[in-house]
Amino acid sequence: MSGEKNEDRICFVITPIGESGSDIRKRSDQVLKHVIRPAAKSCGFRAIRADEISEPGIITTQVLQHIVDDPMIVADLTGQNPNVFYELAVRHALRRPYVQIIQRGERIPFDVAGVRTIEVDHRDLDSVEAAKQEIQKQMDASAGNGEVESPISVAADLDRLRKSENPEERQLADVLAAISDLRLGLASVQKSIAEPTQLLPPGYLHSIVVDAWEMGPHSVAPMYLEEIRHMLHVLRNAIQDVKPEQAERVESLLMRCTDMMHRMESERAPFRRRLRTEKPAAQPAE
Repeated sequence: MSGEKNEDRICFVITPIGESGSDIRKRSDQVLKHVIRPAAKSCGFRAIRADEISEPGIITTQVLQHIVDDPMIVADLTGQNPNVFYELAVRHALRRPYVQIIQRGERIPFDVAGVRTIEVDHRDLDSVEAAKQEIQKQMDASAGNGEVESPISVAADLDRLRKSENPEERQLADVLAAISDLRLGLASVQKSIAEPTQLLPPGYLHSIVVDAWEMGPHSVAPMYLEEIRHMLHVLRNAIQDVKPEQAERVESLLMRCTDMMHRMESERAPFRRRLRTEKPAAQPAE
């Protein structure tokens, strides 16, 4: 940690602010007060938001100056506010330290899905504490590392390597591009595990059941049951690596799906037995 005084080391907070008294403002105030500010203080930073800038001048210029100059940035992606993403892109291009957070349950936009983003629910004390600890870890890890990686810096590096006259550098560009794609894929998988309903959307499960019952219990297509079995298998494998706070939600979904599958099979079994014992009705003579 730097020897600079805490008040000299600013962590600028990029976040939707909203009108006074609005839900957006209330959430922004609570996240700043209970999550970002304590985490930043523990790392030697003083967190401020755009509406707290006290110097006279044009606010947009001052905001950009903070984004360029301040040693640390926290960007709240909640609500996918366009100003937040514009300001975050400037920081990404500068390759300077930043931390991304988002309201738990919201989808992380594709363009930044490969960047580790901390989920937080400001109404859940356990989530608040976990988010503070993760913010501290990321600040400590990036504060003294000089240039940091971002989607923009990676794209710029790849473009330079692809245009290189050195064949080894061009080959390295292909490898780095594959790694970048893999990161995006892993981020998508992690998000699906964190939100089990994305793996088994309720509407999709409902359509399977409705379609099956409309065909009659004896006609429940084996493909439906096999599809559910497959998804259950995927979830069971995924739950091995799920964080403790997520495991209960995934396990609950597994139990509901397993129960539904058993009920579908039990409804079909009696009709199958009856079909095996009943003789077909005699056809009338023509």
